[in-house]
Amino acid sequence: MALSVFDLIFFAAFFVVVVGFSVWKSRGGSDSSDYFLGGRSLPWWLIGISIVAANISTEQMVGMAGQGAGDVGIAVSLWQLAGSIGVVVFAFSLLPRLLKSGIYTIPEFLEYRYNSLARAIMAMITVIIYIGVLLTAVLYSGGLTMQTVLGVPLTQGVWVLGVVAALYTVWGGLKAVAWADLFQGLALLLGGLLVFGLGLHAVGGWDAFTEANEERLHMILPSDHPVLPWTGAFAGMWIVLLYYCGLNQFIVQRTLAARTLRDGQAGVIFAGALWLLVPFAIVLPGTMASQLFPEVAETPDRAFPYMVTNLIPAGLRGFVLAAIAGAIVSSLGSMLNSASTIFTMDIYRRLFSPDASQSRLVLVGRLVTAASVALACFMAPQLADPRFGGVFQFIQQFQGYIWPGVVAAFAFGLLVPTAPAAAGVFALLAGPALYGLFQAFAPDVHFLLQVALTFQLVVFAMGFIAFVWPLEKPRVLPVREDLDVSSSPRLKFAGGAVVIATVIIIWIFR
Repeated sequence: MALSVFDLIFFAAFFVVVVGFSVWKSRGGSDSSDYFLGGRSLPWWLIGISIVAANISTEQMVGMAGQGAGDVGIAVSLWQLAGSIGVVVFAFSLLPRLLKSGIYTIPEFLEYRYNSLARAIMAMITVIIYIGVLLTAVLYSGGLTMQTVLGVPLTQGVWVLGVVAALYTVWGGLKAVAWADLFQGLALLLGGLLVFGLGLHAVGGWDAFTEANEERLHMILPSDHPVLPWTGAFAGMWIVLLYYCGLNQFIVQRTLAARTLRDGQAGVIFAGALWLLVPFAIVLPGTMASQLFPEVAETPDRAFPYMVTNLIPAGLRGFVLAAIAGAIVSSLGSMLNSASTIFTMDIYRRLFSPDASQSRLVLVGRLVTAASVALACFMAPQLADPRFGGVFQFIQQFQGYIWPGVVAAFAFGLLVPTAPAAAGVFALLAGPALYGLFQAFAPDVHFLLQVALTFQLVVFAMGFIAFVWPLEKPRVLPVREDLDVSSSPRLKFAGGAVVIATVIIIWIFR
């Protein structure tokens, strides 16, 4: 891609402003609450945009757009659209309990509900998934984008992106990440919509596009579809969304940093509304790429980068490149901060140094951030192996090791107050083991069906444990006295509007 002087100046200026502003806004904090939770002071609008920036990265720009270019088409948007409903449910169900307890991490909640062993198990599984799957996949897809757009070698691009993300995350923690997300999240959505508009013009308008791609514009796919059958979506996607929207540290961490419950609820509802743009800003540009550039069929993960390379005019390329690079850095920073938070607070502090000073906790968090990004950078280039079946499929399939057990432990623990600690520990251990057995011995069963079957088996066993060894007295969760936990009728109306809009989009493309 040829870049003009204006493109280069805009690209450089964007990151100077983003990094400089985020470092300035995160100055002055010195304890673990400041570093890991932004001093619990984030307003709703920053929470919403930060969630979008953390969630939408090259994982979507490469992975979802790639599936949009293939035979999955717009149906891959179900992950994001269903998530819009999921965050609304989370806002009025689990979020008030999490904020009232004053916790730092999702695993910490399990100690209050079950015991310290349950907390340690979830912490270890989460850190492994974050580094081995999420960080690795985002780095790979970011490096692939840089390779396609700028010709940067894959491994070199991976390391450059990882180091840049680590630098400002190490410096300012969650507050730096959130304020950087303000710029990067908005640029990401605007850049994606720009690509959509230019792509729509290139294919001859909406009518010409829908006529040429009618088979790719259906949300509900046949039951024998190899990637996203409606049976798998119906049976297992809701389990995924319960985890992702309510129990996923790098999403929920922003709501734990809210000033009030209303800020947290408004923030996730705002994020859910912005997620409704994903089909148009990311997925459909991938479908357009397959129509405009037939060679994309050989490497669908290059669909979105192809659109940028061939459609963005000189003068705007710097903006789009800044949006793409910002999306990568934003998600990496969020995942790094969440992984370091869980390791520091749930593993290091809880198991090895309960009396660690605030400065020691911050130091450990920074060291873990650096080590995590280095390890992920070593692993990321391995995803170029075609055996992984595309970056988005890799991310979804391998997270199956954490989804069913964690969701079962939380849901059953909250709905059955007399469930003993053994039930929670069993769920966290049996979930990955059972899913692994399905992966090994039933590879022809769709992974979402494997998730659903694993969840059902785990819940059945938990029910047996709770029946045989019930708690005599339910465990009492901590209560944070300084938090305003009042909600607002207007937020319920806004949440309902997001749900209705989501249903309308799914119905239009049914």
